[in-house]
Amino acid sequence: MASQDWVDKDFYAILGIAKDASDADIKKAYRKLARQHHPDTNSGNTASEKKFKDISEAYSVLSDPDERQQYDAIRAMGGGARFAPGGGGATNGGFEDMFGGLFTGNAGRHSGGFSTAGGIPPEFADLFGGGFGGQTGFQQAPQKGADRTASTTISFAGSIRGTTIGLREPGGEVIDVRVPAGIKDGQKVRVRGKGQAGPAGSGDLMVAVSVKPHEFYTRDGDNLRIHVPVSFPEAALGADIEVPTIDGEKVKVRVPAGTPSGRTLRVKNHGVKTSKGTGDLLVTIDVAVPKNLNKEAEAAVRAFATATADADVREGLAAKARL
Repeated sequence: MASQDWVDKDFYAILGIAKDASDADIKKAYRKLARQHHPDTNSGNTASEKKFKDISEAYSVLSDPDERQQYDAIRAMGGGARFAPGGGGATNGGFEDMFGGLFTGNAGRHSGGFSTAGGIPPEFADLFGGGFGGQTGFQQAPQKGADRTASTTISFAGSIRGTTIGLREPGGEVIDVRVPAGIKDGQKVRVRGKGQAGPAGSGDLMVAVSVKPHEFYTRDGDNLRIHVPVSFPEAALGADIEVPTIDGEKVKVRVPAGTPSGRTLRVKNHGVKTSKGTGDLLVTIDVAVPKNLNKEAEAAVRAFATATADADVREGLAAKARL
């Protein structure tokens, strides 16, 4: 960096810190911005590359107590300090010795070979995997091998409780894949280190999981839906019924009087258990109509029909059907 840049560039503004910022504040600001604009995560983004160079230059000065003191002194003079290009005599003499050899386009005075052409201070090299090469540019860090993909199908019970499956590789190796409890149909499980080999280690194996449907339970997010039949008297008069749960237990459900077929009742915390919580059991009521009636039952139904003859269950239906 030419000496003139110390006058023209506001390093505090570049890092987004106050002029009285502590060393810790300077380091924190640099760490955040370096992660955001590092070329490894912004490939081809010239604006981010320029920003990364600027914040690296700002940190190289402000993190050094002596250079920060000299910088503050020059900046305090405002725009009055001007320097001749190429190291020639300064128009406001007496400053050339302050900058000689500080920024030379190579390692200069900075320990660890930190270059103003976009290098990383040694104390931050671990943030980016240590993958920096030449002093005048960037070298991509060694990469892991590519991920591989596979698929498997598990039972509904396995998706609820969790399970472990073995996947046999073409070479005969069997890879154990732990499927967590509560996994959904179509989700993927990552098996680290079982992908293709690479300079920085092997990639991962991504296993897509299909879940077989269940004849009784249907999953709805983390809720479970079931259909439970009730008799006409239970629906009409109300009743307490028992319904099964995925835990193998039974839970009592109150069916309110006058419950129609198709109404859904919610039973809290009897759905799918995951690391984020437990869903509910959604019980849909199906009013069962008997196919065969004995003489007593038929007589009772006829008596009921006579007693409720004034009730028109299809009232207003024609109005709803008009186009």
